[in-house]
Amino acid sequence: MNTLPSLYISHGSPMTALHPGKVGERLAELATELPRPKAIVIATAHWLAHEPTVGGSPQPETIHDFYGFPRELFAIRYPAPGAPELALQVAQLLDRAGLAPRLDRAQGLDHGAWVPLRLLYPQADIPVVPLSIQSNLGPAHQYAVGRALAPLREQGVLIIGSGSITHNLHDFRAGYSEEREAPYVRPFIGWLEQKMKAGDIDALLDYRRQAPFAEHAHPTDEHLLPLYVALGAAGEDAAVRRIDAGIDLGFLAMDIYRFDTQEAAATAR
Repeated sequence: MNTLPSLYISHGSPMTALHPGKVGERLAELATELPRPKAIVIATAHWLAHEPTVGGSPQPETIHDFYGFPRELFAIRYPAPGAPELALQVAQLLDRAGLAPRLDRAQGLDHGAWVPLRLLYPQADIPVVPLSIQSNLGPAHQYAVGRALAPLREQGVLIIGSGSITHNLHDFRAGYSEEREAPYVRPFIGWLEQKMKAGDIDALLDYRRQAPFAEHAHPTDEHLLPLYVALGAAGEDAAVRRIDAGIDLGFLAMDIYRFDTQEAAATAR
């Protein structure tokens, strides 16, 4: 089996499930390009734990981890099966890397997982293993998590990080809109793309000091950290493709990143 890419997806608001917009279009296109994975491991910004925690449920529940949204959202289910054997393998790989993982046999799929997966694979027929983020340990830790999981890509497993390229919810009250974008968004996403394509891992890991407007784009780390899982899983010298999925509400950049081997990228051309 060909080595699968790793992905970073900006999942946006829970309302993306009802109004997918441009990110829904891009994910549907991406699904037609990708080889069908045997299973998915998804690191989500909405599952935070002190140690890497792997979801080992045979049938993960759909978690509606939000409030104040339309009733239709709470009726949505994403009934993808789990993959307990893969979850155990994920935990073993993390343990070998010295990352002290934990297995949770009850964890379901939060909206950071099921919203983008529903747009990517609406049939919900691919087994899914959720993975927590350690918001207190920073980018280098999440990059190490991705590096530990990289061998799974050769086994037909799609590794996804789900978060948001920019994520400052304080700006809901700032009056930004499709017509009036937050001034920090484009400089931040431009810097990130430049460093990604240059393979400047050191700068990316140090984004809070080096990236323009980093504190505005991410007052807290958790929505960018899944990017480092996907980046780590990509391995060295990965081919990087940024997929522009627009800017929601004038401040939530919805970029998707696809990381391929150089050989796969050359074939695709």
